[in-house]
Amino acid sequence: MSTHDPGIPEQRTSPSAPIDATVVPRYAGDGTFARLPRLDQLPEADTVVWGVPFDSGVSYRPGARFGPQHVRQSSRLLRPYNPALEVLPFSARTVADAGDIGVNPFDIEEAIGTVETAARDLAGTRRTLLTIGGDHTIALPLLRFQHSLHGPIAVLHFDAHLDTWDTYFGAPYTHGTPFRRAAEEGLIDHAHSMHVGLRGSLYDRLDLQESERMGFAAIHARDFIRHPLDELIERIRARLGDRPVYVSIDIDVLDPAHAPGTGTPEPGGLTSRELLEIIRGLAGLNVVGADFVEVSPAYDHAELTGLAAAHAVYELISILPPAR
Repeated sequence: MSTHDPGIPEQRTSPSAPIDATVVPRYAGDGTFARLPRLDQLPEADTVVWGVPFDSGVSYRPGARFGPQHVRQSSRLLRPYNPALEVLPFSARTVADAGDIGVNPFDIEEAIGTVETAARDLAGTRRTLLTIGGDHTIALPLLRFQHSLHGPIAVLHFDAHLDTWDTYFGAPYTHGTPFRRAAEEGLIDHAHSMHVGLRGSLYDRLDLQESERMGFAAIHARDFIRHPLDELIERIRARLGDRPVYVSIDIDVLDPAHAPGTGTPEPGGLTSRELLEIIRGLAGLNVVGADFVEVSPAYDHAELTGLAAAHAVYELISILPPAR
């Protein structure tokens, strides 16, 4: 994150409003998400965006460790009013950027412990955390933290892949295994969790059956061709119910045409418009936290991936319930 230049004036209409782009150009000033204040400038913030630059759990193309900064850079065009939901997300809540944490890139289990501890220290019992990764390994420690607050969590998982595999090369903690480990640890609400956007080849037909046994219903990418979007949103809402919901979004849920900058791209995915509209459709649910992962900027083109990710995080902030 860039350091603040005291020579640049900051104009904010509310404590957590972005810097006024009519006063400070979008390409100048702090490099925080949506040019929001840093947490040290707004310690009373009830919602925190933070980064976990870790990608040692990837199985194909690396680079998601650079994702948090890339998403922040792509968020500079975000504005304070969301017309789709008719809300001022940064006024309804006080939102700050806590920067990135440092995690061990050579020891996955130590990194997992670091993320869980950092989440607990940063959020306490009152703050809502929106985490930008990093690879999907980080979902496991974040779910451990959420479980400590809420018990079993209804997980809404957007992804091309199941991420419920057992191991890779004998390793139990990778970006393809977090939801199996979470299910084994009793972190997931088996009656109210769901995958959205699944597609592509699998190792075996049993992969889907095992995922269902772990508590995940599924909406496949091909369902978006056969069913109206509003119908799919209603299916999601019905599955989640009134349970505490944790939203975990892998950018590869989007088609590579919309998000080329990721480690394991799969053709045939959602459009960015579909993803944003589904997130908006979660308004009114008890969303207690979220992560957005697997943005790998080295493979991005013209910020397509970063822009899609930044706007999705913005919509997540917009649909959060009122601060406790």
